[in-house]
Amino acid sequence: MAVPQVNKKLLDELEAMGFPRPRATRALHFSGNSSLEAAIEWVIDHENDSDIDQMPLVAVDIDLDSPQPFDITEQMKIKAQELRNKSHKKKEEEEKKLERQREKERIRASKDLTEAKRILESNEKQRYLALKKKEEKEEKRAREKILKKLEHDKVERRSRLGLPPESPSVKPSTHLLQEKTLQTSLPLKSVTNAEQMRECLRSLKRNHQDRVGNLRGGMEFLELCGFERTEGDEFLYLPDDKVDMEILNTAGSELKSAMTNPFFGLLSV
Repeated sequence: MAVPQVNKKLLDELEAMGFPRPRATRALHFSGNSSLEAAIEWVIDHENDSDIDQMPLVAVDIDLDSPQPFDITEQMKIKAQELRNKSHKKKEEEEKKLERQREKERIRASKDLTEAKRILESNEKQRYLALKKKEEKEEKRAREKILKKLEHDKVERRSRLGLPPESPSVKPSTHLLQEKTLQTSLPLKSVTNAEQMRECLRSLKRNHQDRVGNLRGGMEFLELCGFERTEGDEFLYLPDDKVDMEILNTAGSELKSAMTNPFFGLLSV
């Protein structure tokens, strides 16, 4: 297949009038290369063809003699200009239509993105609320477990002291719960020392003296912390090999509880 041969002079004249080469070639080919007017008439009749600006192809070349010179009239120029204007207007309308389509696509994409963001935020909020609800349930179960442990320990202590069971209507106060929570958080190996320290601090609190060494229970408390008496029992000192940070931390916790908790020691009754 090859581009058909057309009258070059007519082709140049059509191009000079503003027609694209493929359209001018197609017009001359299909109008028989007879004249410039026939080519323009063919363009007018086929201006809406989808392939009007495609270069035509033929199987063989056609040799044509140049026709007699043909003068371009003013009417032909006007017609050619109208065709060019119409073609330009059609192209602009197509571009505007394409731009409107692109704008619709952008708006739809923006809406989809906004909706996706809203769904994501909603899912995040639901996950947060579910997690918060779960934490609240776990915290509630932990409080209930501590309360039950408090009640059980108190019953056992009263049983060891030979006291009658407490009325079911009496429940541990908030301060008692705090004290017991602090006590149960101490290491297991220090439970005996912690209980002894607690008894010493109860004795100190009941006596309300100024100096620990002068109080009943004060010396015992310090000895439980690891202090030892000097010869003659005049002083107390803490040997390096007797420093036990676990016991000292326990003593600090018990001492803080005795100083800040007005209900300290009530669980021993």
